[in-house]
Amino acid sequence: MNRIWFENLNEVKTVLVPLQVQTEKQKDHKKKNILPSSQIPNSFFSQTYNVSETFENPFESNLTIDYTVEIDVRKNKSTNHHIISYSQNHFKTHGKTPEDKISELSITCMKSIMPIDFTLNESGKIIRFTDHRKITQTFADKRKGLDFFAGEVSERYMDKFEKNIADEKFFLGQLQSTLLFQVLFPKLEWFHKKTEWTESFYFLQNSFSVPCTMEIEQENEDQDYITTTLTGNSTEFYSLQELRTATKYNEAVDDPVTGNIIIEYTTHKKSRNLVQASATISLWREEELIRKHTLTITQG
Repeated sequence: MNRIWFENLNEVKTVLVPLQVQTEKQKDHKKKNILPSSQIPNSFFSQTYNVSETFENPFESNLTIDYTVEIDVRKNKSTNHHIISYSQNHFKTHGKTPEDKISELSITCMKSIMPIDFTLNESGKIIRFTDHRKITQTFADKRKGLDFFAGEVSERYMDKFEKNIADEKFFLGQLQSTLLFQVLFPKLEWFHKKTEWTESFYFLQNSFSVPCTMEIEQENEDQDYITTTLTGNSTEFYSLQELRTATKYNEAVDDPVTGNIIIEYTTHKKSRNLVQASATISLWREEELIRKHTLTITQG
C-alpha cells in the first residue's frame, strides 16, 4: 500500500515526491543516536549539578533546600561496571546557609564520608556501595575531629548516624529512596520506551516503593536538545500512615492516597549528556493535595 501503482493514477498529471522521506525504522534509528545510550556511558553525567528541592504540604510552611552535587564516573575494568564517586556540598535553606546546630551537625556528618562510591549496573541504576567498609571507617576516623560539636545531643546524633551508616542495606535504601537518586540515576532504558510500562518509585524517603503505570513523550524540535517526559500514576493504594511508617497493613484502608510522578529530562543530542532534569511527586487523598515534592537539577 506504500507503493504507487501507475494503473491507478487516472487523470493524475503530476506526482510530488518528497526529497527526504524516512520510514519509522529510520526515524527510530536516528532518535536512538541522539538519545542517551541504553547502557551507561561515561559521558551521560556532567561533573557538577546544582540541585533545588521544595517540600510542600497544607499543614506546614514550604521548605526549599539548595545544594551542589559533584560526580566522577569511571569504569572498573575487572568487573566491567561503572563506579560513581558522589558528593554534596554548599547546602542552603531558603537561600541561606543553615546556622542551627543540628542542621550543621547533620551536614557535617554526611560531608565527612564523602565522596561515596557507588557501583552501577549496565542500565545505570545504583546496585551497591563499592566499598561500604571504607564509609564506616572514614566516619570513625573523622568523628574524632568533630569535637567542636560538644554535648549530649550531638553525641547521641553521631551515635545514631554511625549506627545507620553501619547498616549497609538500610543506608543504601535511605539514599536510593530519595527523589534525587531516583531522578539523577535513572534506568537508561527509560529513554527508549515506546509503550506503557510499570515502574516502582518511592513517594516518601525511607518508605517502600509503589508500582506506577508509566507513559513517555519526547520533544525533538530543538536543534541541540531532546526532552523526555515520563508520567506515572500509582497502581497500588496505601494510607499515608503506611507510606510514612514503611509498613503495609495488608488490609483495605478507608483513606487511601494516590500518587503521581512527572520526570522531565533534557539531554544533548550530540554528547547525549544530561543537561537538566526536573521532577514532581504528588500525593492526593481524593481531590485534596496532601504532599508535593519538586526537584530541579541543572548543570553547574
